[in-house]
Amino acid sequence: MDGILPVYKPTGMTSADVVSKLRYLLQMKKVGHSGTLDPSVDGVLPIALGAATKAVPALMALGKTYTGKATLGFATETEDLEGAEVSRVTLTAPFTDAQIDAALLTLTGEITQTPPMYSAVKVNGRKLYQYARNGETVERPTRQVHVYEFKRTAPSTFDAARGTQDFTFEAKVSKGTYIRTLAVDAGRALKVPAVMAQLTRIQSGGFRLSDTLDLRQLTRDTAPAAAAAHLRPIEFAFPDLPLMALSASQWDAVKNGRGLPLSTAATDEIGLTYQGVFKALYRKEAAEFRPAMMFLANAGIGQG
Repeated sequence: MDGILPVYKPTGMTSADVVSKLRYLLQMKKVGHSGTLDPSVDGVLPIALGAATKAVPALMALGKTYTGKATLGFATETEDLEGAEVSRVTLTAPFTDAQIDAALLTLTGEITQTPPMYSAVKVNGRKLYQYARNGETVERPTRQVHVYEFKRTAPSTFDAARGTQDFTFEAKVSKGTYIRTLAVDAGRALKVPAVMAQLTRIQSGGFRLSDTLDLRQLTRDTAPAAAAAHLRPIEFAFPDLPLMALSASQWDAVKNGRGLPLSTAATDEIGLTYQGVFKALYRKEAAEFRPAMMFLANAGIGQG
């Protein structure tokens, strides 16, 4: 079973939990996910099966869309509701929705983020959350990400008794973007502490929630058929890649890792199929196309 399986990850499970469960349900070893979702976050988690595990970087590069809720008025050590509170400012009056919108607008486009201490980013070979749990501080690397859209989706709500204000949002972002940090930075733009209160990933790797398979009710007897019904071919990870069907002689060259002339190709990258199955991604090098990524399940250099 080689392909991309869009899975629904419920809250309370890690992405690694989903991979482990699928290995059990499908009796497969080669299973990988395309981007970690925190246990408190639910939503779309594309899973690569078999030869498709090589396509994980391409899946991650396709971008993601989230819906969620942010709370203004307090902050936590984890930037979500899982961590201990570290600061609070009691709001005596609400921000206007126009003020919130203006703050969100400053966080669109190309921005620089500092990953939260409670994250899996590695510094000097250790994950940041390992430093945080030991009470250690370490300089965190910044990263450039792209926020295509960060918008409020409903009127905000003010809780005078708690001195907090909530707003729901939708965010369309590039890979590597921390939505928790977006929520915190929205508060910073308004000069108050903030926290991400809820988050759902509604789109990832070209899949939406309606495309996903929910594993919670599956057994080892029912899972293979359910997975097969939801499985998408490997080329789904390369939506803009032109495809070319190979002849028998070309296929013989490809499965042995040889280059192809393909002088008529009008692109620098091309996907190659044989008998309707995606087999390789070739990239132009000088006068011919050479293998850049192989998806051969049972032949030649692509074995395993």
